[in-house]
Amino acid sequence: MKIKKMSVLFILLIEVLSCSKPGIQLQDTVANSTLSAASELAAAVTENFETGTKTSYTTANVTLSTGSWTLNDALIGNLTTDKKNGTQSARVRNSGVLKTNFDYTGGASTVTVAHALFGSDASSKWQLWYSINGGSTYTQSGVTVTTNNTLLQTATFTINLTGNIRFEIRKTDGSTNRINFDDFNVNPYTAPATVPTLASLSPASAQAAGPAFTLSATGTNFTTTSTINWNGVALATTYISATSLSASVPAANIATTGTASINVNTPGAGTSAIIAFAIKAPVSTTRRFLFDATKAETAGNADWVIDEDSNIPQRTPTPAQSGITSSTPETYWTGAISSWGIALVKAGNKVETLPSGGTITFGSTTNAQDLSHYDVFVVDEPNIRFTAAEKLAILNFVKNGGGLLMIADHNSSDRNNDGWDSPAIWNDMMTNNTLQNNPFGFSIDLTNVSGTSSNVLANSASNTILHGSKGAVSTLQFNNGATLTLQPSANSAVQGLIWQSGYTQSSTHVMCASSTYYSGRVFVVTDSSPMDDGTGGSGNSLYVSWPLYSHAALFMNVSLWLAKTQ
Repeated sequence: MKIKKMSVLFILLIEVLSCSKPGIQLQDTVANSTLSAASELAAAVTENFETGTKTSYTTANVTLSTGSWTLNDALIGNLTTDKKNGTQSARVRNSGVLKTNFDYTGGASTVTVAHALFGSDASSKWQLWYSINGGSTYTQSGVTVTTNNTLLQTATFTINLTGNIRFEIRKTDGSTNRINFDDFNVNPYTAPATVPTLASLSPASAQAAGPAFTLSATGTNFTTTSTINWNGVALATTYISATSLSASVPAANIATTGTASINVNTPGAGTSAIIAFAIKAPVSTTRRFLFDATKAETAGNADWVIDEDSNIPQRTPTPAQSGITSSTPETYWTGAISSWGIALVKAGNKVETLPSGGTITFGSTTNAQDLSHYDVFVVDEPNIRFTAAEKLAILNFVKNGGGLLMIADHNSSDRNNDGWDSPAIWNDMMTNNTLQNNPFGFSIDLTNVSGTSSNVLANSASNTILHGSKGAVSTLQFNNGATLTLQPSANSAVQGLIWQSGYTQSSTHVMCASSTYYSGRVFVVTDSSPMDDGTGGSGNSLYVSWPLYSHAALFMNVSLWLAKTQ
């Protein structure tokens, strides 16, 4: 709930009415400084003296509803001349004291006390004292209060202290005039809200006329009442933690190019500084993606293609990709990664398959599917070793600006029983070629691991693979995959992105990584299951994983990063 600023009189009126009982007239008196408007009204603890019995002024302990109290030269009065809410109130004479023998563990923001003259006695004075060390020493709160009315008045004391605290009401004038006290009310302390700070936004920009999206904000001092504001208007905001918020941004907010002012507001605390959010003009993002099917990607129980006819991948998926709309289901094509291919087309790209019998070349004028005609080359779990010429073609493709998406699987995943599985095949390409040893700065471990990990690269808000236009990446699941070892001494651009759960973000136990090589880009992930959409050719046992966790966001962001459109 949001707490708005209120006048002191309105706060006092709420406090009085919350503890009032029928038939008694109350009047308000402020005995100390006003209550801070930034403090929230937490659940109060009230002693109304309705339980317990003490009929003499002799010093004794009395068990009341809040705990044990010591009444010195004081009693529990229930006469018609006792001023009270209900049937009883405390009555104090001479230099009497009402003292709690227990601590209020929630501290105190304010204390309110109802007080009035007993019978027709003359005016008298009293004070409120508190102790934060179990009663060893006491400090007076506010000023001395004069009771001079036969109607119950409410005195308010501002304490604003955390931790354990106990209280004493002391009659100070020593006269025989008597005072009735009732409804001793302690409001627990709530620290004033701190002004929020805004450090970063994800994404940091959007394209004009794009769809609605989720905006994530990182900073400090966020509360459940904080909102992300777009040009001064609060968005529908979700509190994640004291350092993280998210909000839904309607498509109407990014209908045209320009700049939006984003900040975080916490009612009663303040507003952060503004971060400018760029709404960029749409640009042509059509890129050409080539999915390899020459390396036994459908061998055994695998089906790592975007489409196939009668279990045979063709160059051009059918039906034609020109018929794909925003509502086209992934079953439009047949393949375990058809969801990926269709998502790329929906994003404005073109996709093809390099079918079995095709040739991996770069710079060939006679090959219609030469890598020079494409922006990104995707190889999902190769099971046939690359030839020397193919290795050189792939490396030169990347060196000259292409994007390579490398997908491996676990050790001993040789699906066509030729003695080579994907980790060994990829390592062979990187270490046994005629161009450069370990050009990308990593190697694939011969391991077999499973698990779900949210161990995502820290401080990565500007990384468009993890925080790109297709969403934020938070989790990656492996179902029998390998791991990576990074070797920045071979290529300083290599960067781990997600690690196995429970491991430090170092050069080992890496699940996926990125790198650059000259003007090209590389991404590697060491399990083929995260992009599996569960459908494919007949006879294969496939599992739905593409829509789980943040897999779709990861592989779409990666695709666009490799294609240099984000």
